[in-house]
Amino acid sequence: MITQMKKYTFLVFHRDYEPFLEQLRELGVVHITQKAAGLIEDNEQLQAALQHEDEIRRLLKQGAPDQLIAERNEVKERISAAQEAAKQAAVWGDFDAARIAELKEAGYTLHFYECPTKAFQEEWGIVINEKDNKTFFVEVESGKLKVEREDLLNYATEIPVPEKSEAAWLQEVEHLKGLLVAANARIEAWQLANKERLEKELIEARQQIDWQRVTLSTDKVAEGALCLFEGFCPIDKEAELNAMLAEAQVYYEETDPEKEDATPIKLRNNWFTKLFEPLTGMYGWPNYNEFDPTPILAPFYLLFFSLCVGDCGYGLALILVGWLIAKEKLRIEMFEGLGPIIMVLGVGCTIVGYLSGTFFGVDIYQAEWIPAWAKAPMFKAWLGDGTGNWMGYDIMMVLALFIGVFHICLAMTVKAICYTKQNGFYATASTWGWLLLIVGGIATAILASTSVLGPQMTQVILIVIASISALGIFIFNTPGRNPLINIGAGLWDTYNMTTGILGDVLSYLRLYALGMAGAMLGAAFNELGMTVLGESPNVGTAIGFALIVAFGHVLNLLMACLGAFVHPLRLTFVEYFKNVGYEGSGKKYNPFKK
Repeated sequence: MITQMKKYTFLVFHRDYEPFLEQLRELGVVHITQKAAGLIEDNEQLQAALQHEDEIRRLLKQGAPDQLIAERNEVKERISAAQEAAKQAAVWGDFDAARIAELKEAGYTLHFYECPTKAFQEEWGIVINEKDNKTFFVEVESGKLKVEREDLLNYATEIPVPEKSEAAWLQEVEHLKGLLVAANARIEAWQLANKERLEKELIEARQQIDWQRVTLSTDKVAEGALCLFEGFCPIDKEAELNAMLAEAQVYYEETDPEKEDATPIKLRNNWFTKLFEPLTGMYGWPNYNEFDPTPILAPFYLLFFSLCVGDCGYGLALILVGWLIAKEKLRIEMFEGLGPIIMVLGVGCTIVGYLSGTFFGVDIYQAEWIPAWAKAPMFKAWLGDGTGNWMGYDIMMVLALFIGVFHICLAMTVKAICYTKQNGFYATASTWGWLLLIVGGIATAILASTSVLGPQMTQVILIVIASISALGIFIFNTPGRNPLINIGAGLWDTYNMTTGILGDVLSYLRLYALGMAGAMLGAAFNELGMTVLGESPNVGTAIGFALIVAFGHVLNLLMACLGAFVHPLRLTFVEYFKNVGYEGSGKKYNPFKK
């Protein structure tokens, strides 16, 4: 639900302006109306404050100044280079680079080569090592100029003289690791000395930015003697604000927001619905004159997510993960604060997975060790013919289409009610016409197919529904306009609705497809594991079975959750919000406070 707001207009003497702002900030309940972003953000002082805030955030995120981070990165790069050099020097065994240099001064130059083992000829040099079908050898050049043999050059590749042996490089790596420990220690010391200070500075910078935005949104009137600005306060905080204003003896006006006002949005929902408010925010907050879609979004998103995952074993795993995150026993930055909603989604997946009869890819409805009473609630037990089909179609596919039809009909119903509340019934005749035609037609078809209505009564009802709907769709869709134009607009609207709704309903098949794909992939990993386990299992095959099944189901769970996050959002943001007429262009309530 959207919290009702009160609009306040403040007129303050310029000498009392800053003390009054301080009082408002202490109270922390008024959302100050800001001017257009371009008029505010171009201010040089505000830009400097924003840059200062960004710098503090960057320092807190990376954990140290650029110099310390660069020093640590340089040491890491040197370690990687030394490890690679040690790997390359390993084929040459233990040697003394200084001794090689002494031999060169004495007139003996060593040339290092590698070539395919099959092509190597003994007269080319001294073999040092053979590895990966390659021969590594050394040619000794002394006295006269080196005589280059054409066959050697065709097959062998000369390698630069190694700077150090493998042992020397590994010793260098250990030395560099000591430098890395020192670099990390300097960063940790810096964090210990500065993190608390920076966090405090960030709060102060944020408050300074808010203060500047408020002052930039204040108009100076009466030649600068008076300061005029507007704000909004939730109705449940109205008494507190009025008491403070009475004590401050400030002139103000309190009114109800007008339709054209940019009234901020504060949602008021129960604990369950509140978990899904971030999803509403991802699309956009409702306008003040709109409705809060979250109470309907929440249960349907939970249902859609659960159908896409469709496995009670995965649901139990999500409950465990969500509990660990909520208790801060498992720290994953991108899931911080999402433990409760993960647990709720896990509960939904567990219930839907049980009803569909799937547990870590195993069809538990077919399992003989499951008692009959435990199978009774499953879809296959009381829907269809007991094999997972209904009139030749998969039960879950039929269920997905039924949910799609119901979801879209619900969206059209909500749209009709909300539009009527905003604009009156006469202005929404077309919306009611489509609602009557679609919902009434479906309801009549269901009653007729179940023999509740006879053929003659069905015909009469359909004629009445079609007649009334046609008036709203083709004649009264835009009050006061030429009827011929309304008929043309109704025909165009009919084409869009016919093609659009059919496509929207078919989009819900993704719920069935994703659930089926996850179940099939989970079953495939189980079958692969059983193949490895074999008919005569031993320790080795048991370990292989455990690794394959564990890796497979973790991978399948991750992919299932990704699809279950994205596709229900798509069904909500596209199919539902389009048919419900939701705009989502509102601004979230953000009170001026410390």
